[in-house]
Amino acid sequence: MNSLNSMDSNAQLAQGFKPRHVTMLSIAGIIGAGLFVGSGHAIAAAGPAVLLAYLASGLLVVLVMRMLGEMAVARPDTGSFSTYADQAIGPWAGFTIGWLYWWFWVLVIPIEALAAGHVLTQWFPQVDGWLFALLSIILLVITNLFSVAKYGEFEFWFAMAKVVAIIGFIGLGFSVLMGWIPDREASGLSRLMQEHGGFAPNGLSAVVGAFITIMFSFIGTEAVTIAAAESSNPAQNIAKATRSVIWRIGIFYLLSISIVISVVPWNDPLLASVGSYQRALELMNIPHAKFMVDLVVLIAVASCMNSSIYISSRMLFSLGKRGDAPQALKRTSAAGVPRAAVIASTIIGAGVTLLSYFMPAGLFQFLLASSGAIALLVYLVIAISQLRMRRLLRRQNVELSFRMWLFPWLTYLVIVFICLALGVMMVTPEHRTEVSSTIGLALAIALIGLVTARQHGPAAEAVSLGQS
Repeated sequence: MNSLNSMDSNAQLAQGFKPRHVTMLSIAGIIGAGLFVGSGHAIAAAGPAVLLAYLASGLLVVLVMRMLGEMAVARPDTGSFSTYADQAIGPWAGFTIGWLYWWFWVLVIPIEALAAGHVLTQWFPQVDGWLFALLSIILLVITNLFSVAKYGEFEFWFAMAKVVAIIGFIGLGFSVLMGWIPDREASGLSRLMQEHGGFAPNGLSAVVGAFITIMFSFIGTEAVTIAAAESSNPAQNIAKATRSVIWRIGIFYLLSISIVISVVPWNDPLLASVGSYQRALELMNIPHAKFMVDLVVLIAVASCMNSSIYISSRMLFSLGKRGDAPQALKRTSAAGVPRAAVIASTIIGAGVTLLSYFMPAGLFQFLLASSGAIALLVYLVIAISQLRMRRLLRRQNVELSFRMWLFPWLTYLVIVFICLALGVMMVTPEHRTEVSSTIGLALAIALIGLVTARQHGPAAEAVSLGQS
C-alpha cells in the first residue's frame, strides 16, 4: 500500500490521549523557559510590584479560559478558538486567527531550539550551538510523527519534571525563609522592600510594561482545548482543565515568584542576566545552582518545543480541514497523525532557526516582533467569539453544562481590557514595533481570508454553520 492510500480520507485524528496525559498537559502547559529565565526581566523592571502584573495576567487568562472552556465543552474541536471564530464571527476570522496562532507556535520552535543550543553549548563547547538546536528539533519531531499517544507520553514526563522542579523550589525557598535549613539565609519580602525602594520602585508604568512581557509566558494555557479533542472524553477533560487553571497559576506563578522576590533584590544586577530562579538559589547558597536550573530549563525548553510542534501541526491540520490551507495538510496517517502538517510546521521552524544563525540578526528580530502581540489578539478573538457563540448556541437550543461567569459583563470587560492593553503597547516605545508588526500581519492575513471566503462563497458559510 503506498503512502497516499495509507492516508485517512476522512482526515480523522486519533483519540490517543489518556486522561493522565491531558491532566498533566493542562497542569504544566504554562511552565516554560519564560518562567525560569524570562521572569527575571519582569522583576527587574517592576520590582516586587511585578506580583500585580502576574495577578492581572493570571486573572485575564482565567477569564479567557472560562470563555474558551464554555465553547470547547459544548463543541470540542482540534481547531479550538479558530474554529469557533469561524463559526461565530465569520470564515475570515477563523482563517486569520488560525494562521496567526500557527505562526506564533512555529516561531516558538526556533526560540526554544536556540535556548536548548545555548544550554548544551555551555556543557559541550566544542559543538556549535546551531547543530544542537537543529538536532533537538529533529529528535522532538520524531515524537510527533508516530502517534499522539507517544507524544502524550513524552510530554507527560516532561511536564512531571517541570512540576516537581517548581514544587521543589517553592518548598526549598519557603524552608529557607522560615529558617528551617542551617547555614541558609534569605532577606524576606518586607526587608527587601524597605531597603530597595518599596513595593513599586519604578511606578505603575513599569508594572504595565511587565504585564505585557508576562503575557508571552502565559500563552499555551489554551492549548489544552486543542489536545483534549484527541482524548476519549474531550468535554469532561476540557472542563476539568479549565477549572484547574486558577490554582495552576496561583502555585506555579504567583507563589514561586513570591519566593523569588523574597530572596532576590529587584535591582540585583545579575537578576535579568542569569535568571530569577538561578539567582535565588545562588543567594540561598544552594550548591550547583546553575547546573540545576540549566537542567530544568533544558527540560522546559524540550517540553515547549515538543508542544509547539504539536500545537502548530494541529492548527495547520484544522485549517486544511476547513479549506483554509492546502488540502494535503488535512491528511492523516493510519495512526491518526497529520504527518504532513507536522513536517510542514517543523520545516518552517527549523528554517527560521538556521536563519537566526546565518542571516542578519535584524531579520530574526523582525520575525519575532511579528508575533509579539498575538497572545492578546488570540484572547480578544476568544472573547468576541464567546459573546457571539452563546447567542448562536441558544438559538440552536444547545444546553450549556459549562458557562462563563457573569455573562455578558465579564466578557465585555475582558474585551475592553485587551483593547486598552493593545493601545498602551502602541504608545509605548519599547512595544510599539511588536504591536504594529503583529497588527500589520493580522490585517494582511485577514485580507487574504476575506478573499478566500468570497471565493468559497455561500458553500463555505453553509459548512461552517453545519459544523456548529
